[in-house]
Amino acid sequence: MQLNYEELQNKPRILQSLTSLKPQEFETLLGSFGTAWGRFVAETFQREDRNRSYGAGRKPQLQKLADKLLFILVYFRLYPTQEVQGFLFGMGQSQANEWVHRLTRLLNQALGYEKQLPEREPANLKQVLAACPSLEFMIDGTERPINRPKDKADRKTYYSGKKKAHTVKNNVISERKGKVVFLSDTYEGKKHDKKIADEESYEFPEGSTVWQDTGFQGFSPAGVNIKQPKKKPRNGELTVEEKEKNREISKVRVEVEHQIGGVKRCQIVVQKFRNWVDHYIDDVMETACGLHNFRLTHRQKRGSEQLEAA
Repeated sequence: MQLNYEELQNKPRILQSLTSLKPQEFETLLGSFGTAWGRFVAETFQREDRNRSYGAGRKPQLQKLADKLLFILVYFRLYPTQEVQGFLFGMGQSQANEWVHRLTRLLNQALGYEKQLPEREPANLKQVLAACPSLEFMIDGTERPINRPKDKADRKTYYSGKKKAHTVKNNVISERKGKVVFLSDTYEGKKHDKKIADEESYEFPEGSTVWQDTGFQGFSPAGVNIKQPKKKPRNGELTVEEKEKNREISKVRVEVEHQIGGVKRCQIVVQKFRNWVDHYIDDVMETACGLHNFRLTHRQKRGSEQLEAA
């Protein structure tokens, strides 16, 4: 029996395990996903120069909209091989590959309609952050493993001494107790967090507070209050007061690790990445951030409603 939403909608724990979404969240996202699918159909299958009408010919395996959304969410959440993904949904590997890339774009668009995608343009960063009421932000870098490149030069470029593996890296900026608001471009894993920040020229609103780790040593944009643990001096030790201050900073800064952990509920950004289609490795990280933001927004809203009702 192949996976389908009709069988899973009354099994909320299994649905959440397969997709990371609760049934109500799935239904909400399904509305925006339907809008993205409708736009895709209009642009692709309902052109005036198209000879065959939409819906003619062989029927696809994923006929229902909910099953299409289920398909791509399962792929992001579990990241099976495409042979396994095809088996779960009653199709071959080549069909699964086609659906993966088609529906990834539509899932990203749906999250955009929900206003859950992180900003990607550094030039817009200051304006986006100014809309956040707290003006407290956290910045961190995160690496993702990739398969060992065949090219010798690429192996050297993508080898991360920190992870002892071949990786890619992104910088993430999140609002304190809020969503991931910015995601950098995707870089080779050996590139330093601060170097990415310098090259992308991050600017923050005047009076902001930025919590960061020692990987951003020396990063201090104008008009920003930097909160960063103090590094132990060479051939020296930190004082008791300095260690205590570092612990206090770390207690707050750990929130960004939780945010990254939320993004990495999607195994597609945790396991060794196998899809070498142009830009796909960057696209999936943006979509994973959008899914995390979507879940966080709906669960915070539900929590607030429950508190008000109590």
